[in-house]
Amino acid sequence: MIDARTEALEWLTVFAGACRGKDFATGRRLFAPDAVAFGTYATAVQGLDNIEREQWRQIWPRIEGFRIEGTPTVVASEGSAWVAAIWASEATAPGGGTFTRRGRATFVLARREGHWLAVHSHVSLLPTQSETAHGRPA
Repeated sequence: MIDARTEALEWLTVFAGACRGKDFATGRRLFAPDAVAFGTYATAVQGLDNIEREQWRQIWPRIEGFRIEGTPTVVASEGSAWVAAIWASEATAPGGGTFTRRGRATFVLARREGHWLAVHSHVSLLPTQSETAHGRPA
């Protein structure tokens, strides 16, 4: 029997594939209807229809090669799990070239009717570490 941690990692693999393939139907099957999401495009959205419209459809068509990098952190029990991971994808720069976008993601999963569903996600770009973004130390 597969343990909850392994199932949560498999969920993450399927989600990454949905992003990469711009497969909104698969993405929807991985999220609860009442999920809440924070994203790189939408600040905060509630409900799966809003998540798809305001976050996924704004980002997924604009990126290529979405992937999880390194080893995700997973804490799981039989009924719930959370996953934290670093990700990367390629996007088109204003001048037409491509660049790598790097970010982090956290997913809170709940087992509903025997399936893992995300009830919360936070997918965002890595924070800028420059003085311009954060100011100078006092």
